[in-house]
Amino acid sequence: MKKWFLGLFLCSSVLWSQNNQDTNAIEVSLFRGNVLPHTTDLYHLQGHPDGMMVNFLKQTHGKEAWHSVYNFPDYGVYFQYQNYNNEFLGKVYALGALYNFYFLNRHLELKIAQGIGYATNPYDKVENSKNKAFGSTLMANTNIGLFFKKDNIYNHFGVYAGFLFTHFSNGRTKSPNSGINTFLLNLGLQYNFSEATKNVRDLVANQKIVEPIRYNFVFRSGYNESQIIGSGQYPFYHIGFFVDKRFSRKSALQVGTELFLTQSFKDYIKYKANAYPELNIDPNIDYKRVGAFVGYELFVNKISLEAQVGYYIYRPFVNDISVYDRIGFKYHFKKKLFASFSVKTHMFLAEALEYGLGIRL
Repeated sequence: MKKWFLGLFLCSSVLWSQNNQDTNAIEVSLFRGNVLPHTTDLYHLQGHPDGMMVNFLKQTHGKEAWHSVYNFPDYGVYFQYQNYNNEFLGKVYALGALYNFYFLNRHLELKIAQGIGYATNPYDKVENSKNKAFGSTLMANTNIGLFFKKDNIYNHFGVYAGFLFTHFSNGRTKSPNSGINTFLLNLGLQYNFSEATKNVRDLVANQKIVEPIRYNFVFRSGYNESQIIGSGQYPFYHIGFFVDKRFSRKSALQVGTELFLTQSFKDYIKYKANAYPELNIDPNIDYKRVGAFVGYELFVNKISLEAQVGYYIYRPFVNDISVYDRIGFKYHFKKKLFASFSVKTHMFLAEALEYGLGIRL
């Protein structure tokens, strides 16, 4: 009898482990839409962009606790091709990582993708002076999609259709950089390489997480160029301190302050003072800025998504609007240590691509 129970236990364990293993799928979609101009520099860059996106997916079924918490999302990598159908913008290619999150009995899909893009036709003073959208070949790429989806309609094939928003920007690592946004209609096919697999819910994963207030220090750096084309690239150093309170398995709120030491901003002040003497700008005015911000962090697994909105409380030289924002992600590679990548912007205009290291105590 003991052996019978042991055998039953082993068989059930094997079956459970097979049921909750990740499975593989591929998605291929076509899209077409419009450029969304957000500055006057972009009004002449019209057209009807089209292209395709290929996604290689891991479909989760409960192998890890976070799968159940997020209703068994997909994760994977993507390749994107986009033709702007505009002589100045040319084409872009992108590679990156993505998540698919599901709602409404898995019929509604939210796609979030982040990667690196390559532009075939960036700004050039002689050859392409009308492209003020991006001044370099390498750019950051963000895609957000919302689709109606139906899996396994016939022989492992499924379909999805909806809307896709794409953004390309170099974060002003090189001017000009207005960035370019497109809104697209998207239609795609999905092929599942395995039979339909049952999702296994982890009840422990839904237990409430209670943490005390945590103290965070983060150092972000990179390089950028001022708004003046050809003014040169300079390093920047953004030093931040904030507290966060995690109030659930998924979410934490942040409040903090940070110091911005942006060398290109210092150079821009001197340029402005010399080029426009009638403005009576002191070329030696303090270029430093201090901001206060609130933020939200969404914990997925070791990766978390982060969004912040800030206000400059110290800024002797006024150039941009007083409000700034940041969006990015973190990778928690140790319990107290994390790396980050983020984009700091003033509304739709990027100022910096930030690479950071931080500690959470």
